[in-house]
Amino acid sequence: MRIGICSFSFHQSLWDGTQDMFGYIKDCKALGCTQLDPWNFHLAPLLARDDEVRTNPDAPLIADFEEEYIQKVIDAAAEVGLPYGCVAADGAHIYEEDIAKREGNRRVAYRWIDIAGKLDAEQIRIDACGPGPKDIPDPVFQIMVDGYKDIIARADDLGIRMIMENHMGPIQYPDNVLRILDALDGKLGLLLDTGNFAKGHREEGWRRCAHLAEALHVKTHNLDEDSVALEMVFRLLVESGYDACWGVESMVKGVSEYEGARLTIALIRRLVAKFQAEQT
Repeated sequence: MRIGICSFSFHQSLWDGTQDMFGYIKDCKALGCTQLDPWNFHLAPLLARDDEVRTNPDAPLIADFEEEYIQKVIDAAAEVGLPYGCVAADGAHIYEEDIAKREGNRRVAYRWIDIAGKLDAEQIRIDACGPGPKDIPDPVFQIMVDGYKDIIARADDLGIRMIMENHMGPIQYPDNVLRILDALDGKLGLLLDTGNFAKGHREEGWRRCAHLAEALHVKTHNLDEDSVALEMVFRLLVESGYDACWGVESMVKGVSEYEGARLTIALIRRLVAKFQAEQT
């Protein structure tokens, strides 16, 4: 069984300085993960140059001095024997109303695709858009589709699968998720976040999208409630033959982030075993 932890699960530890990328790698190993799923904020020395790349078309996508840090991150993963799975790249989303911002984000997307390539990551998550209304006008939709075609080609050249998450704004609605995936005709994968569908659309999203998932963020807040609520999506995933990584995005109240991740992994293992047993 493949297990990974999106490093956003440790965002408070990152903010307060008690964990960095190297601590995240060690914690994933200790928690029994089979891969590393870093959120780009954990790669803080690299994130620091995103604004330069975004605003300066002449800036190198990866500066020479960043190569040393990237190699250290590669070596640290190799030392614990964990490959890189999904890199979640915030700040690289495709659609912005302002063309200059859109073009800047595209350079940042290229940058993180190239970084993911150096890490030999399996997948990279880049969003369709930031916050916004539910409806996607046709011209905006076409920008999203064309943008994905562009960055998918770059990722494909590096052997990386491009995936989209039901994350923000209109992409929290199942109709819009499926509309984009259908337009890309199998070239774009889905990172299914169990908690990110818009209010009133979560179970609809699970029913319509679970069979398409190529990666997961299992969102947890209150484990007693989550254990019951997640049964539906876990049954759907197991019935559909999901065999990719069971990814953790834990924000469990009342415990440390480390303990929240550990408890979420235990919940995942229990629910998967339950519904696999039903299949036999």
